[in-house]
Amino acid sequence: MSKKVKKDNVKIDEELDNAVDQNLIEEIDEESQLTDDSELEEASNKISELEAALLRKTADLDNAVKRSITEIERAHKYGVEKLLGELLPIIDNLEHALSNFSKKASSEDKEGIELTLKSFESALDKFGMRPIYPVNEDFNPEKHEAVSMTQDKAKKDNQIGEVFQRGWELHERVLRPARVTVIKN
Repeated sequence: MSKKVKKDNVKIDEELDNAVDQNLIEEIDEESQLTDDSELEEASNKISELEAALLRKTADLDNAVKRSITEIERAHKYGVEKLLGELLPIIDNLEHALSNFSKKASSEDKEGIELTLKSFESALDKFGMRPIYPVNEDFNPEKHEAVSMTQDKAKKDNQIGEVFQRGWELHERVLRPARVTVIKN
């Protein structure tokens, strides 16, 4: 073969090699692009999942903080409920002592018990304890306990007739309902 043909063959071989190399490079690029696209889509999905999980966890944390704050406030507000409930019989006894005071007893003794009862009630008031004394009110089963029913033409049906024992509430929560009679004509 002549040198020219050899040169042409080498040129063709080089061009062919370059073309094959170029084809291989393009195929590899396409495959890597496909791989990159699927990896990119997979990474994007993972990011979306993580963002959603982060939002849920943030919302859960916010709810837990709010619940804790509410529970702490409730504990401060009602933490003395048992103690105050145990003190109610003492108030009842002081009231019974006042109502059953004999005529022969000194007025100083009666006045002393009245002052003790008033100071006791003012101390309870500082903690949010308020008496339920439902004279001439309508019967409310949430705040009143019906002991009996009576007739009284001067009052309407379902009204409180007589109060046997005062009830008590602590910050709108009934500790002990008032014991009453209910009018039924």
